[in-house]
Amino acid sequence: MQKLLVLLFAALLPVSLLRAQDQFSVKGKVIDAASKAPLAGASVFCQNTTFGVVTNAAGEFSLRLPNGGYDLVASFTGYQSEQQRITGAAEDLVIELKTKDKSMESVAVVGSNEVPDGLAKYGAFFKEQFLGSTANAAACSIVNPEVLRFFYSKKRNRLKVLAKEDLYIENQALGYRIRYQLDSLSYEYGNAISTFSGFPFFEMMTGTAEQEAKWKQNRATAYRGSKLHFMRSWYKKTIAEEGFALEKVIGEGKGFDATQLPDYYDSSFYQLDSGTVVINLTGKYRVVYRKELPDPKFVAYYKLPSHIRVQLSVVDILDEFLIESNGYWYEQSDIINNGYWSFEKMAEAVPYDYIPEPN
Repeated sequence: MQKLLVLLFAALLPVSLLRAQDQFSVKGKVIDAASKAPLAGASVFCQNTTFGVVTNAAGEFSLRLPNGGYDLVASFTGYQSEQQRITGAAEDLVIELKTKDKSMESVAVVGSNEVPDGLAKYGAFFKEQFLGSTANAAACSIVNPEVLRFFYSKKRNRLKVLAKEDLYIENQALGYRIRYQLDSLSYEYGNAISTFSGFPFFEMMTGTAEQEAKWKQNRATAYRGSKLHFMRSWYKKTIAEEGFALEKVIGEGKGFDATQLPDYYDSSFYQLDSGTVVINLTGKYRVVYRKELPDPKFVAYYKLPSHIRVQLSVVDILDEFLIESNGYWYEQSDIINNGYWSFEKMAEAVPYDYIPEPN
């Protein structure tokens, strides 16, 4: 029996070590930038994930994260949020938060173009631009829309939306509650371009066995063909196997031509450096996903042929970027989306820690 236990322990030991090696710890403290006093109850989370904690009485926090890259965000009521990139173990982080300048905010409001009845006038439009117009979007609700503020500039022909507090979203299609710290959403009426930015934090909902089975299925569907799926495929060198194609765009406009890259992992632009993939490409590229049909609303909006059988996205790569093992890429602002990835908005989003089950 003793020999059997020794053999069993020896067999399990590599698995335990592997699990330990697949994670890393992040520990630190959140303090007031001016007084250096600890901020108890501050929120510390990795945006676009389900990983988050609240600081203790000493302002301290501790997270254990799967290997990869993350944007660590610290926030506290009355303070400006701070963001820090994390790609490995960190034991003594000190995050200083600055108080919000109330006087400057008051001046900005007085001189603004705020729409008094903005929610009634633009609320439904905001939801469409922020959550999308898919079937999943119809199953989403914004719990506290009253925190939204709407500003319209006639001179710029632009709508800008801010939020006084975090937005809370319930996605009954994917089974997530999302707390979203909205920086802003802007819609340019001249070119019909919509952009938004902020810090989302995901929490998995619990439901009946039937609900959770449906959420599981819907999450897998939302993940397939997504930007996260593509970035993980590029990292793992499985672009073609996962159903993607990457093409260099030639020309402009809706009738653009594109030619497929002969080698997605050519060493002239694809390098693996200490577990991080460096992509040294610039320009416009088309991403084709063949394993799922496009949403009919996408086909109609872009006036594509009704027989189209693939999802088409276009990315404008402004500079070199990096991909971590979990699919996190940065600088995220250096990649501008159009097409399918732009059509699918927050209602289709799954967190970076989402892991699809093997087929």
